[in-house]
Amino acid sequence: MSDITSRTSNIPLADRVSHPGYPRSNGYDARWTIENQMGPHALWLLEWLAPALGLDTLSPGSRVLDLGCGRAMTSIFLAKEYDVRVTAADLWVKPGENAGRIAEAGVADRVLPVLAEAHDLPFGENSFDAIVSVDAYHYFGTDDLYLPELTRLLKPGGRIGVVVPALREEIDGVEPPEHLKPYWEPGFWSFHTAGWWRRHWTRSGAVEVETADWLEDGWRDWLRWCEVVAEEHTDEFHIRMAGQSAEMLRLDQGGTLGFVRVVGRRL
Repeated sequence: MSDITSRTSNIPLADRVSHPGYPRSNGYDARWTIENQMGPHALWLLEWLAPALGLDTLSPGSRVLDLGCGRAMTSIFLAKEYDVRVTAADLWVKPGENAGRIAEAGVADRVLPVLAEAHDLPFGENSFDAIVSVDAYHYFGTDDLYLPELTRLLKPGGRIGVVVPALREEIDGVEPPEHLKPYWEPGFWSFHTAGWWRRHWTRSGAVEVETADWLEDGWRDWLRWCEVVAEEHTDEFHIRMAGQSAEMLRLDQGGTLGFVRVVGRRL
């Protein structure tokens, strides 16, 4: 970590997390995003997803499900930036904890935190104008039967959009690339290519896939964020995890790992 410190210690934190490609995200306090992160920079990923999902075309007050919202940063962003009503659903972070964060952000009238497991969502059919999931969908969405059940919650013609950690190319066999073996976790097998996700969603018959693409140089953003978190976070667990991820991404150099966004319109 001393190497990271030597490169960044004289650069203001706000500048280190400012991204020219994501101007909306730059308006959020850098320390707030660091302390509430649960992995890659969720606001950057959501801002990448937004134009493909057509968030700017939603009417004020439209209903959006933020599935796997974590600490509700993405839910707060959706409410503030697009003036929509958000159901912030997560299994790991309790609603009471998110409620405080939502109130502090001034959007308690537009964001409702709920405790929900992805396979047992307590919502009726046609409840939402859009569904969003950032850095969460791969945990449950690789199931062949999942998407048709989820999209019943969308109004006809509504869109679902997700961003997930992904592979540049599918991995043959049962072993990860040699250089990633020290870092590989079983959950990484849920990472897939843009082509895999397009085929997976198309075969479901639930949506028309409008977008399935790879984020060019996404690994660089991921690495940059991990370095900042490893240096600036106050919790040892997050410091350690971010440091390990940074080591992995430096070794990989974008050859294997990155991000994919997928957008589908309910048929």
